[in-house]
Amino acid sequence: MTAPNNALLIPFATRTADLCGVLRKRPIEILQVNLGKLCNQVCVHCHVDAGPGRKEIMTRETADACLGFLADSEIPLLDITGGAPELCPEFEHLVLGARALGRRVMDRCNLTVLLEPGKEALPAFLGAHQVELVCSLPCYTRDNVDRQRGRGVFDLSIRALRRLNALGYGRPGTVLDLVYNPQGPTLPPPQARLEEAYKKALAEDFGLQFNRLLTITNMPIARFDQVLRRTGKRADYFHLLAGHFNASTLDALMCRNLLSVGYDGLLYDCDFNQMLDMPLREPSGRPRSIHTAKPADFEELEIRVGNHCYGCTAGEGSSCGGTLTG
Repeated sequence: MTAPNNALLIPFATRTADLCGVLRKRPIEILQVNLGKLCNQVCVHCHVDAGPGRKEIMTRETADACLGFLADSEIPLLDITGGAPELCPEFEHLVLGARALGRRVMDRCNLTVLLEPGKEALPAFLGAHQVELVCSLPCYTRDNVDRQRGRGVFDLSIRALRRLNALGYGRPGTVLDLVYNPQGPTLPPPQARLEEAYKKALAEDFGLQFNRLLTITNMPIARFDQVLRRTGKRADYFHLLAGHFNASTLDALMCRNLLSVGYDGLLYDCDFNQMLDMPLREPSGRPRSIHTAKPADFEELEIRVGNHCYGCTAGEGSSCGGTLTG
């Protein structure tokens, strides 16, 4: 379906206000902590602009502030992301601290980091502490993965998945989810149908198992936004997203029950707002920080939105947990 040319004449905030009023926070159920921009990969779609040369990583002081905030709340899930979060020295500290509090821990893993020198014990650590894994694998074919993530990444990812399967990940009772995102400026296909194709191909070709496939729309932010600008497709992509706006996604948007923490402790509605430097603010106008915030501070707080939010509301919707309506 072709999007109307005037799709972006209606700002996202205006469009949603007409439907449901101002978007506001509900009780926080996920504390998503971004440990920084250091990564062992340089992916063309990365909204974090992460890579091996980045120096931004979380300190122990900020990690402890995250655990303190978690302890003062009833938030059930600590969602750890990056970059490659496992490269941050505070990764294990956060996992152990959250598990000691009885909270679930999710690691957003690029798979290849599990094979990095010095990380040989990491898979066993994740399994021992029942860390839930959400792992990037944007296709089940070598050419597509290597085109998006770098030469050799597919084969390394398969090796990492075999190691995780050997530890029991991918069986019922564990969480080993894979993440698909499109190769270019298109919407993801239906999640359930693509999951069937992934499971069939990975089982038949490599003997691999995983639990669920999550499809995520590429956000026009940072590195992917640069690709869109360079290829002259940025306006068309925004038109595509806005033209496929789906009002039924609004109730399930991840920003409604998620709080995002930057590597420096500043707070955001989501990881995308974090990368666009759209922090949550105190009544005084100062950015909110995990170092001083209390869980009650976010009850019914207005969510900051922009036209990039069309990316989460297009088609079947998109979130860190996959589609919203499919």
